[in-house]
Parts: sequence; C-alpha cells; structure tokens
Amino acid sequence: MADSNEMTINLAVLGKTQTGKSAAGNRLLGSSDFESRLSPSSVTTRCSLGRSGRILGLIRRNGCEAALRVRVLDTPSYPHSALSKEQVRDTVRAALAQHFGEEGLHLALLVLRADLPLCPDESNDTVQLIQELLGPTWKDFTAVLLTHADKAEEAGYSEETYLHSASSTLLSLLSSVQHKCIFLDNHNSIIKEERNIVLRKLLNFIRTNNYQVLLKHSKE
Repeated sequence: MADSNEMTINLAVLGKTQTGKSAAGNRLLGSSDFESRLSPSSVTTRCSLGRSGRILGLIRRNGCEAALRVRVLDTPSYPHSALSKEQVRDTVRAALAQHFGEEGLHLALLVLRADLPLCPDESNDTVQLIQELLGPTWKDFTAVLLTHADKAEEAGYSEETYLHSASSTLLSLLSSVQHKCIFLDNHNSIIKEERNIVLRKLLNFIRTNNYQVLLKHSKE
C-alpha cells in the first residue's frame, strides 16, 4: 500500500506450460511486459515483475476516488520443459521474497485453460508446488484463472454451464479455494473494460480476505 490516495495489489501467476500465464499477466497489467508466444517448449525460464500505471475508476477511499496499481510476478511453469521442480520452486520462492517481502502477496493466480479438461495428475503437480511456496493457508490466498474462455464460449458454454459440466478435479479445486474463479478470454487485444471487470473481481477476493497478505517479512 502507498499513500491514502493509492493502493497496490501484489499478484503472482503460477501454472503449467502454455496455459497462458504470461499473457494473463499482460492482460492484468494492460501491457506487454511478459514474453508470450506459442512454443513447443516452456517460454518463461525466470521470474519477472511487471507493474501497471495508475488505474482510476476502480476504488474509492474515504469517499474519494483512489488510484490502483497492480504488480504481477510472472513465473516459470511447472512441469517445465527445461527446469526441474526444485529449480522452479527455488526460483519462484526467491522472487516472491525479493519482490513481495516488504508488502506481502495478496493473491496467487493458478492459471488453467478453460478449453482443456483438468485431470487429477495435472492438478496435483501444480497445487503441490503452490502449497510448498505459500504454506498451509495457501487456499485463502489462491484464485483460479481460467484462460481461453472465449474458446469455451464458442463451444456453447456460458460460465455457469461450463462449471456445471467441469471435471470433478476442477470442481474440487475450486471448492478448496472458496470458489475464487475468474474466466479470461485469450484475445490478443487488451480491452480496458474487460481488464477492469477482472480487476474488480480480484479486488473483491482481496477485500473478502480482509486485505491480508502472505510472505511478508516482519521487521526486527
């Protein structure tokens, strides 16, 4: 958090290769900070932090409009085509401490593809990594971001019918994180109104969690 007229939220995107983590981070920031492209191998090999400009029209403080700033940590995927689980875990853990050690992490965003079914083994790998990174209260600080939602919509699924038809693995995961779930289209263009809808949902999750943060170092 900055001054009373400004609020910063800290987010980290986590997930498998080619789920659209970096693209999702760019959508949240309203920029193209993170490299995002189709590739037969994992594109992201190290963590990087992106920062948005001042975003107006989303929050008010003490009856006055306040500015929102978004910080997003992009991370290597797991499983990864070139890095071991230990390498991914240690890289992400160090970056979380470096970038969010002072202010803490508001939400980890587990990125999944809405156009692919979630199977038990796939879910277990990523969820286990999040547990190791965030600790026993990880469920309170994790939301699911379903990318490629436009493809599900093209196939005739609304968000409601999609969740009604989802695999038991996905439904169980959503239940464990208190149904914190956001659908995100995969269009290349960044539409301000769409981004604001997503940011409002994230702010609501953070507000419901009483603005608590994880991984903040206590000062001696």
